[in-house]
Amino acid sequence: MGLFSATAIVMGSMIGSGIFIVSADMSRALGSPALLIAAWLVTAVMTIIGALSYGELAAMMPKAGGQYVYLRESLGPLWGFLYGWTLFLVIQTGTIAAVGVAFGKFLGVFFPSVSAQHWLWHIGHVPAWHVGPMVLGNMDIGLNTANLAAIVVIVLLTVLNTMGVRMGSAVQNVFTSAKVLALAAVVMVGVLAKNSVALAANFGEGWHNFWAGASWHTVHAVQVGVGGPTTYVGLMTVVAVVQVGSLFSSDAWNNVTFTAGEIRNPKRNLPLSLAIGTGVVLLLYVLCNFVYLSVLPMAGDAAAGTIAGRGIQFAAEDRVATAVMEQAGLNWGAAGAGLGAKLMAAAILVSTFGCVNGMLLAGARVYYAMSRDGLFFRSVGKLSARSKTPVNSLWVQCGWTCLLCLSGSYGQLLDYVIFAVLVFYVLTIVGLFVLRRTRPDAVRPYRAFGYPVLPALYIVMAMWISAVLLRYKPQYTWPGLIIVLLGVPVYLVWKWKGTAEAVAEPS
Repeated sequence: MGLFSATAIVMGSMIGSGIFIVSADMSRALGSPALLIAAWLVTAVMTIIGALSYGELAAMMPKAGGQYVYLRESLGPLWGFLYGWTLFLVIQTGTIAAVGVAFGKFLGVFFPSVSAQHWLWHIGHVPAWHVGPMVLGNMDIGLNTANLAAIVVIVLLTVLNTMGVRMGSAVQNVFTSAKVLALAAVVMVGVLAKNSVALAANFGEGWHNFWAGASWHTVHAVQVGVGGPTTYVGLMTVVAVVQVGSLFSSDAWNNVTFTAGEIRNPKRNLPLSLAIGTGVVLLLYVLCNFVYLSVLPMAGDAAAGTIAGRGIQFAAEDRVATAVMEQAGLNWGAAGAGLGAKLMAAAILVSTFGCVNGMLLAGARVYYAMSRDGLFFRSVGKLSARSKTPVNSLWVQCGWTCLLCLSGSYGQLLDYVIFAVLVFYVLTIVGLFVLRRTRPDAVRPYRAFGYPVLPALYIVMAMWISAVLLRYKPQYTWPGLIIVLLGVPVYLVWKWKGTAEAVAEPS
């Protein structure tokens, strides 16, 4: 893969369905147009600093496995394994399952029979129960037409990726180009279809309304955990709380590092793809949020009968981008609103399809690298003689992801690992400092921009967000830590197994 394909993996893995949805929940917590934009700018700053820092590690160690390899080489094999374990169990596969089911739900806009409520085989419902800060269960298990569509897409794209990295990257190039154009189209629609009511509500009175609620002295209501007490926090804390939405709508930018062994001139192309891909996507994300504010009022009424009346805060099913397109289409009557909704649904179908492909392509390379280290099933560490791709790794990933689709647990698992993902990013950038000290003479074709100030700034910002989430979102943080820590005994078993096999082999 060349620079274009590598950049397509960065952008394609980042853009899923989050940007079209999460701003509704964020706006309810923030209550201020300025803070909504500020939250996305915090995400942009952190993600770009992270990408620039990872660029040094990627150029220094251009091997299949990416972040797994960086953690293994800087902090030791246990930390690399814990990352790979969590990636396989939840982070990568759970994200693929969630994005795949989102594909199925939006396919229902065109084919109403495709729905999460249309069951082909309903095994049963697992009721919710509370275990400390965790809420477990509360999910339906079985096969409905929405998760069937997800499974079909996952299997189809797995088959295409087993044909070789050229095929997988070609699919990625096409769909990433299409989804970037779709995001750009949303921005253009917002520019052409500004709503005077929204402009007055969000930017009126000489931008006074834009800054309303963004004072350092303003307090914001935050509920602690699920059903916990409501407390009042300041500006920096509430912006950190809502990073659950924005920071992880921008996640998976690191996926390109997993494929380093299959990129031409990786010492140049990996850092460049990280910088270009994250920069372009985050610019589009910030512009999209300005578009939302120019077409819909931020504050809304959940019971309102109009799209504008519900505003960004109460867009139907939180589908802000769809509401924007519908509102823009109202300029041409009811038929125009329906067309706007269908165009948005088509854009999200393209986006989710490309996102699933990029994550399938990249994730399999991590399990392959783990297997080569004796920390995963041995067969996963083999390449196909014909396509030179980790076919077994692709199919193991496919199988587990499809089970998550059927279990209905993917969304809950993703909530649990949000905190863990951030911790692994911090650990990897700590590893950058460690490697500067332990391997000062290593060849570094690219050195992290702004080192040591910017990487240190990332660590400080991420640790602040982590501390805030531990305090105010325990339902997300402690379960994630438990999933990570469960990997410790699994690591010891794999290590023991590898040692036993080495002893048993004849010299």
